[in-house]
Parts: sequence; C-alpha cells; structure tokens
Amino acid sequence: MTRTSLRLAGALAASALLLAACGNDDGGSGDGTGSDGGDDARTYSIGVTQIAAHPSLDASLVGFKAALEDAGLDVEYDEENAQGDQSTAISIASGFASAGHDLVLAIATPTAQAAAQAITDVPILITAVTEPEAAGLVDSWDAPGANLTGTSDLNPVAEQLGLLAEIAPDAQTVGIVYSSGEVNSEVQVELAQEAATELGLEIRTAAVTNSGEVQQAADSLDVDAFYVPTDNTVIQSFEALLQVAESKSLPLVSADGDTVERGAIATYGIDYEQLGYQTGEMAVRILQDGADPAEMPIETLTDWPLVVNPAAAERMGVELPAELVERADTVIE
Repeated sequence: MTRTSLRLAGALAASALLLAACGNDDGGSGDGTGSDGGDDARTYSIGVTQIAAHPSLDASLVGFKAALEDAGLDVEYDEENAQGDQSTAISIASGFASAGHDLVLAIATPTAQAAAQAITDVPILITAVTEPEAAGLVDSWDAPGANLTGTSDLNPVAEQLGLLAEIAPDAQTVGIVYSSGEVNSEVQVELAQEAATELGLEIRTAAVTNSGEVQQAADSLDVDAFYVPTDNTVIQSFEALLQVAESKSLPLVSADGDTVERGAIATYGIDYEQLGYQTGEMAVRILQDGADPAEMPIETLTDWPLVVNPAAAERMGVELPAELVERADTVIE
C-alpha cells in the first residue's frame, strides 16, 4: 500500500480499514464470494488435460479460454498433454487430484476417463467426448450424477455417410480406420454400420493401437472410399491415411472441418472452437454461480456446417456436384 493509500485509509472507519486491508485492488472481497464483482476479482486455477496435440482438440481449448475471458474471469491454467499415451494421461490426472485446482478440463475421451477415475472432489468438465455414457463417465446424458459434465462432439455420422454417397454414388464399400482403445470411435463405427445398411453401403474396418499403424491399416483395406471418424489416434496421423486415399484415387469424407482443411473432401462438421466455447460457458456457471455438475446435462452442438474442399476432390479424382459446392457453408480454397 502506498503512502497516499495510507492517508486515504486513515479517513475511513475502522470497519472499512479491515475491508481495504483484505480486499483486492479493484475492490473485490478477495475470496470470490462478494456480490459486487467479487467473482471477477478472484483468480481461478484450472487444470487442463488433453490426450494429444491436433488442431481440433487445440481449437476446443482456444474456445474454452475465450468463454472465460469473455465472462471476465481471471484464470491461471495448468496445461498438460498426454501425447497420445494413456498411461501419461493417468499420471496427469493423478497429479491434478492433489493440485488444488478449482476445476479440471479434460479434452477427449481417454483423458476424461483418467480424470474421472482420479478426481472425485473437484468439478470436471469434458469436451470432444463422443459418448460420455458409453465411456462410463456419467450416469446419463441428462443427469450426469457426479462431479463431471461437459460437451459431446457426437457427430451426424449418418448424414456424413450420406454426403459420401452423394459425392461418390458408385461406391459400395467404405473403409474406416479406428483406434481399438477409444470408446468414442467404437460408437461411431457402430453408427456408421447402421447408417450404411440404409444407404446400401458396406463398412470395412481396420483397428489400430497407435498412430504409427494408421497408414498400413488404411492400405490393407480393399474399399471404394474412406470415412474418418473423430478418432484422436487416427487424426494424429491423418496425412498418412490421406496419402493412401490420394494414391488410390479413393474419395475420403471426414467427421470434422479441420480434416477437410487438411485434405478430406467434405463433411457436415464440428466447429471445435465453438464446442470449447460452449464448455467454457458451463465452466462459468460452475465457478461463478455454483452450478452442480451432477445436475448439468451433457450439451452438444446443434449446427453442422457443410465444408467442402474442391482441390482435395480433384487430387482424389472426384468431381464434386456443382449443387453441393453451391450449398456449402465453407469452401476451402
């Protein structure tokens, strides 16, 4: 406190002196419980655990941070990345359990599962998790039931396969490379198989255990086209799968917009930054308003923009229908 501040404080009543001594520079109460901006004055600690570095997951964290910044919250982030290794994800979660964070953000299913196992007394928000109930994270989508809630990136698999059928009407078999260790991927494969039956398509799969196996798995499939789900392991090595598709002139449709930018032909895709922002808004309700994660339903996006990449289609020997390009929300140049 400066000399000027001391002279001003001397003019106040004793009770005001106590408040000034405890308060922050902007007049908050310092414990985040005051009614006049106290929450804004508090510095929150948030642990972030992410299964791997790739653009979609990175974008979800960007959106999450933007939501808290827009809400005026002062946040310190403890960011950890498991680099695709589940044992590392478990280790990170164990460390967060005793780190004293106000909230933990778990990005993608494997890190969400690790966090849920290790952390029971701190709110956990998940994002980029396809099926939280099937992954054993919540009691139900509507009533999670414990200290965990968040957002799902469950994508419109049937519509995406329908898009593939529109782009490549002569295709009869569709290949899916997926990680056998990701529940979210198994769910999408099941949804794809259901949708394929109605579309008159046959799904052929190849499972991998790590990103180094993706190219060989893709090359092993005798198919007419590829579909790439929101599989963290596969998307880490997306370019390897893309190389197979381009070398064999096989159309490839994906489940998110980022992989279209990286070379897939099209998708009705997920805006992961928007999904992260939506998760951040949930964090604000928990931190500022005291919302209980157990009673906060899992949220999803409701808008699926059509994204197309004509140059990618050309590299795969596919001519996109003009009507498809015209109705696209985003055309990658």
